Amino acid sequence: MKFDEIPVGKIFETSSYKVSKEEIVTFATQFDPQYMHIDEEKAKQSRFKGIIASGLHTLSISFKLWAESEVFGDDVIAGTAMNNLKFTKPVYPGDTLHVVVEIIKKEERKRTGEITWLLSSYNQNGTQVFSAEMSALISK
Repeated sequence: MKFDEIPVGKIFETSSYKVSKEEIVTFATQFDPQYMHIDEEKAKQSRFKGIIASGLHTLSISFKLWAESEVFGDDVIAGTAMNNLKFTKPVYPGDTLHVVVEIIKKEERKRTGEITWLLSSYNQNGTQVFSAEMSALISK
């Protein structure tokens, strides 16, 4: 969708994604090798009582779901900002995530527009696990 076609206040929902223990460990081993993501025995002794996904992994899954919705499609030019990232609850192996996106701001630019949205990720119980404000340049 082009910049002019998307109103402020519009809400989109994505498909779902089930997170496996194997991918949590694989992602964390490469990008966030902390015990709560890769060491099951230590993680069991932690406040989380088991392995949890890295916040960076949760962010990546959330953005994947949003991008795959293809709301902006080929009209997206480039991301411009990520603000107010909040990891509100841990993501555990077996959790199924989906994303709700609300368009919260639009700004005209010379040849493009910038759209800001609130991206909120939820688990299978409807509990919010992540949120962030994101912005991108979008074709007019």
